[in-house]
Amino acid sequence: MGSFYETMPRSLFQWILAQKIFWVATAPLSGSGHVNISPKGGSYFGLIDDKTFWYMDLTGSGSETIAHLYEKGNGRITVLFNAFEGPPRILRLFGHGEVFENGTGPFEEFVKKHDVTILPGTRAIVLAHIHQVGTSCGFSVPFYEYKEHRNTLNQYFEKKDAKFRAGNEKESMPRYWAQKNSWSMDGLPALHVAQKTMVQEKIQPSKKMVGPRAPSQYQNANRFGLEHLILVALATAILTTFVMSFGAETARTVAVKLHASTSPWVGTPLRTAS
Repeated sequence: MGSFYETMPRSLFQWILAQKIFWVATAPLSGSGHVNISPKGGSYFGLIDDKTFWYMDLTGSGSETIAHLYEKGNGRITVLFNAFEGPPRILRLFGHGEVFENGTGPFEEFVKKHDVTILPGTRAIVLAHIHQVGTSCGFSVPFYEYKEHRNTLNQYFEKKDAKFRAGNEKESMPRYWAQKNSWSMDGLPALHVAQKTMVQEKIQPSKKMVGPRAPSQYQNANRFGLEHLILVALATAILTTFVMSFGAETARTVAVKLHASTSPWVGTPLRTAS
């Protein structure tokens, strides 16, 4: 019932482009992180060839997909299509993604080359390099009748853009991104322009989670974890004791021989932004 391919079959191109909705799934590398699934719709996606899929990433309150694609050693992405009319079908595209942020050279080059019409709320272009395609029956997927796309998001950012162009700098998209899209819910760095604007304009980012699983600190390329703090405290105590007991020269000799080891108390590995 299921079939796998290394490339997207040409026979499915027209069907893919006719779909009104699809889902994007990503996850952080850490086992304690949260898997994210985002619905996407509209005419904001396309196929470059049989191994390359793209979609326009519109601004939202979350930035999980971008954070996971940026995470060093990660970049995994799965795109899911369902047939809601006609013959049943489920299609999955497995691959790794790139992020072209609005305002960057790669973004401008892509939209010009592929004649993409951007919107006031356009945040990025996500390019997925597909290495495996899976189809399955979809016999249990229900029928749905498509009505229309919602315009609420586009209208919201059109109004926001108009206010900014009228002179209200607080309505700029980078400021919105800094507040909403600087971090993932697990504390991974997300949109680069958001991170930059957050620092430059001293904007406090929104909290993404509540309760005991909410991150107590956010990660960056130079983050120090709990294990580092414990090791520093232990090393300081040991060196202080040796200095008091045997003198500074002996303490320096011991310090050279001390080697740091990963704390067994910290189950989540450190991550760095690419």
